[in-house]
Amino acid sequence: MNSPRSAYIHIPFCHRRCFYCDFPVVPLGDKARGDYGPGSSSIKSYLKLLFKEIEITPEGPPLATLYIGGGTPSLLTPDQIFELLSHLKKNFGFQHGAEISLEIDPASFNQKDLLEYLSAGINRLSLGAQSFDNEVLKKIGRRHTFTQLKESCDWISQIFKEGKLVSWSLDLIQNLPDQKIESWKNQLQQAIDTFAPHLSVYDLSIEDGTVFDWKLRRGELNLPNHDTAADISRMTSRILKEAGFSRYEISNFALPGHASRHNRVYWSGAGWWGFGQGATSCPWGTRLNRPRRSSEYINWLKKQEKQGLDASLLFKNRAPIEMDELLLTGLRRREGVDFQELANNCGWDKQQKTIFLNQLINRWEKFIKEGLIRFRGERFCLSDPEGMDLSNQILVEMILWWDSLPKDAVALPNP
Repeated sequence: MNSPRSAYIHIPFCHRRCFYCDFPVVPLGDKARGDYGPGSSSIKSYLKLLFKEIEITPEGPPLATLYIGGGTPSLLTPDQIFELLSHLKKNFGFQHGAEISLEIDPASFNQKDLLEYLSAGINRLSLGAQSFDNEVLKKIGRRHTFTQLKESCDWISQIFKEGKLVSWSLDLIQNLPDQKIESWKNQLQQAIDTFAPHLSVYDLSIEDGTVFDWKLRRGELNLPNHDTAADISRMTSRILKEAGFSRYEISNFALPGHASRHNRVYWSGAGWWGFGQGATSCPWGTRLNRPRRSSEYINWLKKQEKQGLDASLLFKNRAPIEMDELLLTGLRRREGVDFQELANNCGWDKQQKTIFLNQLINRWEKFIKEGLIRFRGERFCLSDPEGMDLSNQILVEMILWWDSLPKDAVALPNP
């Protein structure tokens, strides 16, 4: 596989943990900031660890995409972002025209910060809106208000129109507690009215150990029923399509030219570097999940320094990504996956490809008849919106098919 040209940086700090969140985050309180005051010492100490991890990583070719996520990376000052980019530039460099994205939350930055982030090298922003409704924001544990969100959108939209920003994205969550079809329609229209050229719309997922998980067990979470949730999802696809957005991945919609290049790295099977507490990397075909807890991440990093890097980070241990993972990620994309190409990469002969493909088609027979899966030449694609909205059921059958194959058929060939 080709040398990775993308990197993900995890900033684990946030003001507070949202009720749906199970990410590896460290809440520092509503007054936390990166330069001084509450939480600043934790942020500065973490950045030193992050810089060390970047420093001991093998040098690679210039990065084409970078995504700084969290947590709330906008707790960092523009100077801290600049320093972070400088360490990456020293170890890897950046291609001309590289996409450099920063997640930001309303109420965690001001207009001056925004302009200084751009001066530091950021050229794409991802704003965590989740909802435009103050009552909904309270119910899901968000810190910002509608007024702060609207102000943030206006600032970003203005600098985008002035050509100072290459692109930006707005995040929303659908099928939240007590959500009704008409109220969600209003949310979508407000998102469209921000003129964001990219929208990420995620279905609420109840994760173990979250506040929402606790509320659900106590019967205190009034989620939309199956039919309402399906209607909301279909409406999302229809309204955004009418507004000119293309659904290029299950949860992502973009105007022409504004699909996230970094996101597509994950879904295409390309490799990427990962840095920071809880981050995942896959530079040479094997995933590596860093510890989610601060103390464990510190110990892990010390071990990397003293005993040598994890094998997954070394070129000599490169291996092709397994076919089931490429199917799982590839089917999320609008263009789907080329089964024959993946089968060739697995080293299957003509007879194996025929037998195994027929077995997969048999498992997918119902979905194919219902039009949820479509064939385009040698490619499998999920239909929009029906196939994409029911992707979990389709992917479960794919996993069961993969698990049923002979062990020698799913063994990775030598790179």
